[in-house]
Amino acid sequence: VESQLEAVFGKALNTDIIVEVFTGFVSLANLDHTKRLKTCIKDFRTLYNSQSTEEHVTSITLLIKFIHKQQHPRRISFMFDFLETCIQDGFLLPRPVLDQLQGAELVHTNRLHWCRTYEVIRKFVHMVDYKGCRNLLHSMVLKMTQIPQSVWIEEKQQVDAICSTIQLLLDPEACLLPGYLAVNEIRQNMQDDLLDAPWFQPLLGKLTEFIDRFRATATMVSTTARWMLLPVVDHAFYQLPSTWKLEADTLRFQLKKQLPYRPEMYQRQHRLLNYILDQTYSRDMVLQVLGMQKHQKQRCEALEMGLVDLMFSTVKKCSTFEDKSNIQHLMWQHVACQVIYFVLYQLASFPHIVEDLHTKLAASEELRDQCIQGGRDYIMWVLLQFISGSIQKNPLSDFLSVIKLVNLLYPEKQPLELPEMKSHSCTISFAAVCNLVHLNRKAQDRNQQWNIPVALHNQHECIKQCLKTTSINLKDSQVALISNACSSNTEMFNMAVSVLVESVFGDTSSTSPMPGNNCVAFNKTVPCSMDLLDTLTVHTKMSMLHSISTKIQKFAQAKSSVGLAPALVETYSRLLIYYEIETLGIKILVSQVVPKVYEYRAWGILNTLLELMSYRMHHIQPNYRIQLLTHLHTLANSPHANQRQLHLRLESTALKLIMGFDNFGIKPQLVRMFNEQKQSIVSQKSEELNRVLVLTLARSIHITVFPFKFSGAESISGSWCTDILKAVMSATPHRWPQQTLACFPQSIQDFFNHSNVTVEPLNKKQLKTNVEQEYINSSGSSLTEADALNHFSQPGTPPYYLCLLWKVLFEEKKLSSTSYKVLERIGASQLSQHVRKFSDFLVYEFSVLEGGSDVKICANVLQDMVWKYNIVFLDRLILCLALRSSEANDVQVAFFIIQYLLIKPDDFLNRVRSFDHDVENLDHWMQDDWHAKHMAYHQKFPEHYFFEGLVAHCSSPEQPNATGEKPQPTYLPTYFCNITLRFLPVLDIVIHRCLELPPSSKSLETLLEHLGLLYKFHDQPVTYLFNTLHYYESKLRGRHLLKKKLVSTIIGAITKNKPPGWILSETFMDYLQQPNDQQWQPDSVYYCQLIQRLATSPVGGKMTSSFSSRDWRFNEFPNASSHALHVTCVEALALPLPGEQVGQALMDVVLKTQSFVEREQSLPWLNAVALVLTALPEIYWKPLHQNILKMLQCPTLTADIEPGSSYPYHILSYSNQQLSFTDMPCTRLLALTHVVWHHMSIGQLSLVSQFLKEEAKPLIETELQLLYIFHLIGPYFPRFQLERTRCMMDVAQLLYNILLRVSKHSSEIHFADEIADFLYHVKYMHIGVAINDRVEEVVVQLQPKLRKRLQFITQAPASSAARQQSAQVHSNTTTEKM
Repeated sequence: VESQLEAVFGKALNTDIIVEVFTGFVSLANLDHTKRLKTCIKDFRTLYNSQSTEEHVTSITLLIKFIHKQQHPRRISFMFDFLETCIQDGFLLPRPVLDQLQGAELVHTNRLHWCRTYEVIRKFVHMVDYKGCRNLLHSMVLKMTQIPQSVWIEEKQQVDAICSTIQLLLDPEACLLPGYLAVNEIRQNMQDDLLDAPWFQPLLGKLTEFIDRFRATATMVSTTARWMLLPVVDHAFYQLPSTWKLEADTLRFQLKKQLPYRPEMYQRQHRLLNYILDQTYSRDMVLQVLGMQKHQKQRCEALEMGLVDLMFSTVKKCSTFEDKSNIQHLMWQHVACQVIYFVLYQLASFPHIVEDLHTKLAASEELRDQCIQGGRDYIMWVLLQFISGSIQKNPLSDFLSVIKLVNLLYPEKQPLELPEMKSHSCTISFAAVCNLVHLNRKAQDRNQQWNIPVALHNQHECIKQCLKTTSINLKDSQVALISNACSSNTEMFNMAVSVLVESVFGDTSSTSPMPGNNCVAFNKTVPCSMDLLDTLTVHTKMSMLHSISTKIQKFAQAKSSVGLAPALVETYSRLLIYYEIETLGIKILVSQVVPKVYEYRAWGILNTLLELMSYRMHHIQPNYRIQLLTHLHTLANSPHANQRQLHLRLESTALKLIMGFDNFGIKPQLVRMFNEQKQSIVSQKSEELNRVLVLTLARSIHITVFPFKFSGAESISGSWCTDILKAVMSATPHRWPQQTLACFPQSIQDFFNHSNVTVEPLNKKQLKTNVEQEYINSSGSSLTEADALNHFSQPGTPPYYLCLLWKVLFEEKKLSSTSYKVLERIGASQLSQHVRKFSDFLVYEFSVLEGGSDVKICANVLQDMVWKYNIVFLDRLILCLALRSSEANDVQVAFFIIQYLLIKPDDFLNRVRSFDHDVENLDHWMQDDWHAKHMAYHQKFPEHYFFEGLVAHCSSPEQPNATGEKPQPTYLPTYFCNITLRFLPVLDIVIHRCLELPPSSKSLETLLEHLGLLYKFHDQPVTYLFNTLHYYESKLRGRHLLKKKLVSTIIGAITKNKPPGWILSETFMDYLQQPNDQQWQPDSVYYCQLIQRLATSPVGGKMTSSFSSRDWRFNEFPNASSHALHVTCVEALALPLPGEQVGQALMDVVLKTQSFVEREQSLPWLNAVALVLTALPEIYWKPLHQNILKMLQCPTLTADIEPGSSYPYHILSYSNQQLSFTDMPCTRLLALTHVVWHHMSIGQLSLVSQFLKEEAKPLIETELQLLYIFHLIGPYFPRFQLERTRCMMDVAQLLYNILLRVSKHSSEIHFADEIADFLYHVKYMHIGVAINDRVEEVVVQLQPKLRKRLQFITQAPASSAARQQSAQVHSNTTTEKM
């Protein structure tokens, strides 16, 4: 082809020698030039048409190369004339030619080639589609970067040529390509310093103006002050919204550089990462923010710097505490946990962390002095946690930087004084010496040793003395020092760990009685203190856990009749709370210890472990809850679990586990579980557990999504539980009362209303008839004891036996010994069915009574069955009564029975009052005498699991063993539980069912009056109160006295020994003490003070006295911010005002000027208000939408725009306005809306599209209103794209519909470029071509100016003639200016 091209152009380019020599003085005649041109075109056309389509591309490429080979000006000019003619005649397509012209052969030093190239591009660029124009611009930008700054003057003609071409492409009137694509090319391919180059000045003004135009788009898609917002960290954090995620290597927001965002948006977000790291139980959120997986083993330098900053910030915070001992140690405990976790999973490098510590300390004398004065020992203690466990596995080189750090932090020339050795906390001051001891022992193989700094001489001598001892004393710090310093000395370390474990394990030589008959345990009752455990290294605690779990499994295999020592069980529970050793703690317990104990049939130990997890484990993550529930359901189906005490423990533990699921953590775990299809949390036998599971799912969906029929958001998010509900109905078909069903989210309501499983309503009269007939049959003299045993124990026999016993007692007859034998034969598992049928029977019996003596007789018989004969467990019977009834009248009767059982007899009330009196200090982790209190209570109120009362009733002096069974069965050891604690989850359910009753019912007030003090022992009282007030918000509207009673009872039970303001504000506590007839109307000051508590908590960057640091390992909340948010929400929900009024008052804290809110702190206050609003029901944040509607109708946004006005940032951006006192109501509302929507779950955010469509759209007619909507919704397209695509499409279509409405109502659109830029951004970054049909319908109806700007939006450009005319005019204009 190349030779053929030579032949085509050879004649035309050849001239005689005179013309060649006198090029500048001789020119060919036009006629001759034209003739040559036509000849070449004819020949080239012949060649071109003879080629295939694939060869055409090659021909054009070779043609351009041929042109660039020409050196003679006349030849160059001729070839470019040839190109122009071919394109103009339509022989050659412009796009491939123009693309090839800017190839590698084009260099700025060839002036004629360069200038003619861009002349051709300017002349024909209008014939290229917008994608081709983008490619041309891309090539031009790259070509510009190749021109050295030093030659810009001498090559001014070349610079002018390319600049004029770029200006033509960027000219909005020429409209050759979307400006959004152009700015993307410029910002991605031009360095910032290039824009400042002197040679760039010809284009700089135009380019700066062009880029500045996109500042409006950047503002539209940016959340107000996003870099200042902080989330609340929770334990099992739900799937984190994408808005919080950062790039792991840079710590920057996940932005592309196509738009000129504010500088803060491009900065490293150290503040966000450091805040999250500073919160306890935050490691999962750290990984989500950085987009990392813990098993990736990918080192993250930003995380290492964050951990170093965490140490230094902890040093600074500790220096401000007056009483440093407890708070300081808890803070450093958290730092150690974070470092250990991320280093062990190889997400951070220990040597790099230490090196960074040394570098920063060496560079800052002030920081070094702070550490020397109060933090160096703890820094060394944090490093010791890793060194003690890894020194043997890693090379010595990984730890050499520790020596430099020790020498830097301990520069004293005199030995430091030894601390008081009786305190366990003194071991912290030995951490530096322990590190050096480990390193010197490691270096012995290399005959290398490091000198101990003079400052640490005394500590070193003390440790050497400790290591010489042959016996270890647990009462002082000796055991901690030995274990911390000798992890690499196997003999000494094992001795220390053995002493620790044996001190709580006990031996067979001494036992102590446990509650119940024939039940003893090893006689060790004093556990290891938390002070001691906290000063041990992670390696030591892991060794203790391993040793204890191994001993428990061996003990279970031996099937000993002696229970574990109370001290061991308590110590084991305390070790399990250290989440940095989770892999050897709760994970091993659930996945190995419990299955092994079950395999060995060690029921006593199994009962102990389940009890431990019920009453001592404060934070069990959802994955472990599900795994444990699966084990429990498997155990419950086993015939070995038919022992009555064990069966009760299995059901009680499962009940607590199900009710303990947090609202956000349950969904992802259940979705994963059902996807893997490996396990199920649905019980195959217990209807009550499955009902509670349904209630938990309903609560989770309601609180995280909000159930509204019109939105569709809830139905989408609620569909994930359909499989679970099907499994529930398959295993235990049941019905729900209408008042309960009405409280369910719509998706669950729809499921039960349209379920394929038909559950017939209970026929009460038929039940009565069946029981009567069964009673007659069983009372016959011909029925022998053997017949009775066979009949009632057969699987197909109706479960009426408890009903029969009730009738026997009601008719004042004595129960026979056969009744005990039948109950034993039925077994605990099967007896649950009898309890359900018995509860149905009781409801019917009480409902037909006329009152008076009959009611009293029935109630007394029921009381005797529970307390005198020990036939039915109180908590199981009340749970069935609360959950079984399906008709309104039956529910009322059931609650009458419940109220009588709990309140009228003193049996249960006496137990509650006594336990409340005996147990004042609830901090079990600080106690050594829990076992003594536990035994004293059980001696006063023994529990009977094996029908002991019935046995005594059936026996007589003449026949002391009439039942034929052992009079005293063997009990399983009980360490923590009693009827009072076991009843708490049931009381939670009873209260919820009471709230569903008609307002006329006073059952709840009565229960709270007598049993409210039980909440003193609730493990999650504030969470329960929050869930209750949230879930039943609609039921509690207008029932302010009931809310007051509920809140005052629960909070009153738990505030003893708590600092003022720990839960509720003092103002609200005063309201709770006021008489019920006294009204209270909170003012703006109150709401400011309420938000202030959260705004000045860690989520606001501060720590207040009311939320001072405490041991969050034993708290219902993971950290102070989570606690502050929940108690603030509880108080807002409990206010005696409509939700809309409370929500508006909370918003007014930041929407109106308040003296409480300093302008420098306005953003943390905005963040706090948004956190509260998004945690509350929809009715509380609905006023935000009403405020938006009012703002859309205000004069500011309905006014006409003055011609020539600049973009109205002053009413569309809150940026720093509060500092200059220039903020306006519309910008404050815009900022609040951004922050609220930023914190919303995707379920809540999905409701925004419905609001815009149904409420906002009809009001929008002006351009400013349109821009305001763009600024409101623009930042949330990325979330919609990742989390709810359908909503993204709905919002995008809605924006086009609003644009069309504005276009029709406005005489002129002033900011067409900015509007088009935003819509192009939405198209190219989010929606693509998904809604092109609807977009095209809208665009063709817009005003000409808008239609012209948006002609590329659907890839259906305007006519080529129109584009040519427009571009040609602007090309000529630009050339004239040049």
